[in-house]
Amino acid sequence: MSSIQITLPDGSRQEYPAGSRPLDIARAISPRLADAAIVARVNGELYDLTRPLETDASLEILTSKNPEALEVYRHSAAHLLAAAVLELFPETKLGIGPPTENGFYYDFQRDTPFTPEDLEKIEAKMWEIQKRDLPYERKLTPKPQGLEKYKGMGEYMKCELIEEKAGDIFSEYTLGPHFIDFCRGPHVPSTTKIKAFKLLSIAGAYWKGDEKNHQMQRIYGAAFFTQKELDEYIHHLEEARKRDHRKLGVELDLFSIQELAGPGLIFFHPKGGIIRKLLEDWMRDQYLKRGYSLVYTPHIARSDLWKTSGHYNFYAENMFKRMELDDAEYQLKPMNCPFHILIYRNSQRSYRDLPVRLGELGTVYRYERSGVMHGLLRVRGFTQDDAHIFCRPDQIEDEIVNCLQFAIDTLTTFGFDQYDAELSTWDGGASGKYDGAPGQWALAENALHNATARLNMNVKVMADEAAFYGPKIDVKLVDAIGRRWQLSTVQFDFTLPRRFELEYIGEDGKAHQPLMCHRALFGSVERFFGILLEHYAGAFPVWLAPVQVMVMPITDRTLEYARQIQARLKEAGLRAELDDRKEKVQLKIREAQLQKVPYMLVAGDREAANNTVSVRNRKHGDQGVKPLEQFLADTQKLIDGKISFE
Repeated sequence: MSSIQITLPDGSRQEYPAGSRPLDIARAISPRLADAAIVARVNGELYDLTRPLETDASLEILTSKNPEALEVYRHSAAHLLAAAVLELFPETKLGIGPPTENGFYYDFQRDTPFTPEDLEKIEAKMWEIQKRDLPYERKLTPKPQGLEKYKGMGEYMKCELIEEKAGDIFSEYTLGPHFIDFCRGPHVPSTTKIKAFKLLSIAGAYWKGDEKNHQMQRIYGAAFFTQKELDEYIHHLEEARKRDHRKLGVELDLFSIQELAGPGLIFFHPKGGIIRKLLEDWMRDQYLKRGYSLVYTPHIARSDLWKTSGHYNFYAENMFKRMELDDAEYQLKPMNCPFHILIYRNSQRSYRDLPVRLGELGTVYRYERSGVMHGLLRVRGFTQDDAHIFCRPDQIEDEIVNCLQFAIDTLTTFGFDQYDAELSTWDGGASGKYDGAPGQWALAENALHNATARLNMNVKVMADEAAFYGPKIDVKLVDAIGRRWQLSTVQFDFTLPRRFELEYIGEDGKAHQPLMCHRALFGSVERFFGILLEHYAGAFPVWLAPVQVMVMPITDRTLEYARQIQARLKEAGLRAELDDRKEKVQLKIREAQLQKVPYMLVAGDREAANNTVSVRNRKHGDQGVKPLEQFLADTQKLIDGKISFE
């Protein structure tokens, strides 16, 4: 074929010589388009700009305006990283190097650990290679020949991947004389296309993500189309580091993880305990106001219960090992739901009794692998604000509306005014991987859709992402620096009511199976605590602050007056402490600021004589002298309204 027909996005058709490259066609259309081009889309598939076209095709040139182009750009940056590592440390063996949400990483095996100084050298080498304008060249290799080549190079991990993933002929990409990688591609045309990147960190990883495999060294990097975007992202990372709840937890003495007790188990210290109490008290009060019944259930149960629920087989790897006791085999609970089901099943239920709403702040235990635990956000023992609703089909939509409104109220109460929602649905039964009858799925999904419409929630439908046992809605909050956190979930369940043979007696006198909905709004107390800590950077609003007021006498002469102030504050219900150290008041103020105490009350001779206090707050500094009772009234308004002076 001497020529081919190319269909462009506007529908026009042009004739080009066979073997023309997308980059040549882009240049013929517009030199500016060719300069901006990152990758092509040919017949719906991503395609190298420098790869020849041999048949008729539809063609689209992708630039920095296309999200898919950024993923290719970042994948190419990962190859650039690997090429730099091999030039500097040729003994290194290669793992994998995919793009990520904000950049890329590459896994390496090397006996000597990489150091921060190595990271600087590698990044400098990447820029050196970038300036060489090296092409990303694609080549096709027969599988036997490729395996022999990589085996000869000692790249046994590449051999594993080729054995698992490659067809009879597979693609590879080269980058200069030292780097070749088994890779599907595509990539940018050359290294000079990559204009903004930075290496960030070194972490441990397991080959193929399996802790039974050998450990790798993972180098993370960020990559964006422009330096401005990269700078903004780096600034965002720096802000996130300042807010890291693990760091703040130590600085503010809120919680710890004790090596002697084990990883993933949280110890809340007195200040953290106060905040946790406030969270839990608020939630329990809301349960009662919204028609939930409070229940308390054990931490352990016979394995027979988990066999009935299905966790014994399907969730076994996430549960702690079984314990042989004198009467039976027991396990720590990973979920509260089977316990609530037993409470529901304990009594015969009439249609008049429904809905039954059972709520608990119940501690559960899950075996998280050591590599995934992260402060308060991923732990082995955690407390869920767990509720389960058992209702009739005609009640379900109102129940979902109430759950979602409860979720929104939770967010706004704790200072989050932005959120996203995702509705996960099934595939219509095509795959056979979902439980429940089509009628149940239709009822549940319609209830979720209608509930979000009634609340005017902007919801994104996530097709074929439901749990196998029912559709769900996830609410993701947006924190102070724009990060999205998975928080509240409203989840249907068709499986457990059937497994436990749940019933209610309907108006017709016959037994019917209730609908069941799982609902968690904090997600877990620990996770929500960590998110709150990062959202506020430790500077909690007055109502949540573990210490709300620090009283500071200027001299020993006013110490007794300062004690009277503290006593009056405590009498009014405020959490007040007295700093009676023989230190300068400026030092006391500075330390209270570091502990992010909302208010500092300074008591000197003039204040003692006039029964006043000199007020400072942590953000706005000196607020002047006020009568103590006026300060109390002003502060109580902030506490009652659950707002901050900021």
